[in-house]
Amino acid sequence: MKELVIISGKGGTGKTSLAASFALLAPRPVVADCDVDAADLHLLLAPQIRERHEFRSGRQAVVRPEACTGCGICAEVCRFGAVQQREQTEEGAVYGIDPVACEGCGVCVHECPESAIDFPECVCGEWMLSDTRSGPMVHARLGIAAENSGKLVTTVRQQARCVAEQGRHDLIIVDGPPGIGCPVIASLTGASLVLVVTEPTVSGEHDLERVLQLARHFEVPAAVCVNKWDLNPDHAGRIEEMATETGAVPVGRVRYDREVTKAQVDVKTVVETDADAGQDVRQVWGRLVSLMEKG
Repeated sequence: MKELVIISGKGGTGKTSLAASFALLAPRPVVADCDVDAADLHLLLAPQIRERHEFRSGRQAVVRPEACTGCGICAEVCRFGAVQQREQTEEGAVYGIDPVACEGCGVCVHECPESAIDFPECVCGEWMLSDTRSGPMVHARLGIAAENSGKLVTTVRQQARCVAEQGRHDLIIVDGPPGIGCPVIASLTGASLVLVVTEPTVSGEHDLERVLQLARHFEVPAAVCVNKWDLNPDHAGRIEEMATETGAVPVGRVRYDREVTKAQVDVKTVVETDADAGQDVRQVWGRLVSLMEKG
């Protein structure tokens, strides 16, 4: 089984558009949307949800008002300002926890003399198994202000592998998050090949260099695609030279094409149209297939 992960150094490079196109070009893939902080692959593949599962991670302190004696010790030991006095009664003060400010460290739970603070596991979001016109898709939604996105990414990848094994699929296509943080690391470690999508700009080159350093650190083979290359052909050439010098393989360029946006409005990928950019994407896909076969 091969696993192709598509990432980028910054958002808006066209990573998801390429991932969706590859999902339509590949034979029987399993698709995983690991950009859990801002998932949008569903906008192109229109999944029909088959299963929903809660994602639980971390803990959060919750004061039981009926058990609180108002001693204020919890407020004293909290270093994040999460413990607040909610009201003042004849019996004394009643404290509560701001769920946004709480870091889940558990100090207040440990120090409360009345054991009036519960410490339940948090529901941080959900992951889903869906059907799309390209095949099964595993995707997720992280809750508002929720953390542990890296752990949710790992969950999505694990479930995608289970689906692939059960259905005897040979390829998993992962739409990864942008940047170089924890969610990206959770997306690319152990992958067969990572495709980094970039743009012919100074910031695009800088972000590409950082992502390629990350891929080298985790010893994942890397390929590079320059999207909208014709906006700055000279810079596109320099980016491909830099990529080659760092050990990555340039696998092609995709031109700027307004038909891509028109296709997205119609809930289609560009390879489902006769747009010129669609032919560019097909060529990139062919080179990626060759790389995965060699690997």
